[in-house]
Amino acid sequence: MKKLTLPKMLISLTLAVLAAAALIFINEASFSQSTEAASQIEAAQQNRSAVNKLVQQMLNAETGQRGYLLTGDARYLAPYNTATADIQQNLAQLRGQFAHDPKQLADFDVLSQHVARKLAELDMTVRMRKQGNEAGWKFVLSTDVGNDQMEAIREQSAKLAANNTWEMARGQRQIKRALLLSRIGITATAVGAVLAFCIYLWQTKARMDSGLREQQSLASERDRLETQVRERTASLAELATHLQNVREDERGHLARELHDELGALLTAAKLDVARIKSRLGPLQPEAAERLEHLTRTLNSGIALKRRIVEDLRPSSLSHLGLVASLEILAREFEERSGLSISTELEQVELGGSAQLTVYRLAQESLTNIAKYANASQAQISLRNLDGYIAVTVKDNGQGFNPQHVGPSRHGLTGMRHRVEAAGGKLSIISTEGKGTEIGAILPKPM
Repeated sequence: MKKLTLPKMLISLTLAVLAAAALIFINEASFSQSTEAASQIEAAQQNRSAVNKLVQQMLNAETGQRGYLLTGDARYLAPYNTATADIQQNLAQLRGQFAHDPKQLADFDVLSQHVARKLAELDMTVRMRKQGNEAGWKFVLSTDVGNDQMEAIREQSAKLAANNTWEMARGQRQIKRALLLSRIGITATAVGAVLAFCIYLWQTKARMDSGLREQQSLASERDRLETQVRERTASLAELATHLQNVREDERGHLARELHDELGALLTAAKLDVARIKSRLGPLQPEAAERLEHLTRTLNSGIALKRRIVEDLRPSSLSHLGLVASLEILAREFEERSGLSISTELEQVELGGSAQLTVYRLAQESLTNIAKYANASQAQISLRNLDGYIAVTVKDNGQGFNPQHVGPSRHGLTGMRHRVEAAGGKLSIISTEGKGTEIGAILPKPM
């Protein structure tokens, strides 16, 4: 099958490359010809417009000259002077446009000579009129020199205009030829594309059976892998839940040991110090200071023990309930971190494990705020809704992009697993520069 497929692929690829190359060549050639023809048409249009403008300017100059000669009113000299200045500028422009075409340049030189003679005749009559030579300018007007020059200008202008019209027609014919070449090229390319497509269809048909078998095999393997992934995911979730429960049990055991053993030792030591102090009577200042320092140290140790015990297993949950425990957590964390923490807590009905989940969520969120958020305020809210409870912890810190949280952020991962293990759902809403809100929804016990 591969031996048959490879030649077909080569033939198809070769035809496609040849068709594309031919189309590119034909399109480039057509584009070049069309661009050149369009430039010729544009230049011819400009030349014809300039020639017609020149004739009109000559008529304007002659009109101004006749008005001044007949009336002697100097106002007629304004259009005359404007027209003669424009004529000189137009002649210079036309000479530059005809410079590339020797034939039209020769015709233009003839036109320029007639224009120069006509302008000389107009200038002479105007000067005679200014000098008061009535007989002179009237004699010039009575001759046919001016009319002959204007007729010659018209004829030469018409000749130049006809040449430019012919150039425009030639450009149009060239564009038509380029379009015809493009049509032929596109048709040939379409035929080549159809042929290449047919070969591709033959090749596809030859590969369909093997492809179908491969797809069936891949689908079977995918289903088997998905089943294994689901089973192992469920197993890992069970293991994570078990480890979490074991961790909480160990923390509870350690909290009890610290409370019972270490607490008793510290309390006994404090009582012994107080008993020694009372029995010794008046003491030297140094000894009294050392005993006072020892008492303060024992008090600090007792406070540290209490805080560690509460962090390991908050006794307030079983004695005071969830709302009071969250208030104590917020107050103590506010004292330690310097954050301004507010609470909006409603009484809720939750089991012991669910209460611990909510408490750990708030505790971990406050720890993250103190470490990473660079915030000044935080808020803990607990709401009692129909069928479920909602807890949120938000701050006014620098925020982050939740999409860029890597697998190393075990705190968020642990919170999500804890909430989902309790049948709830965790949400993280954060925008860089606008703070963070971590929320969870937990179902109420049936």
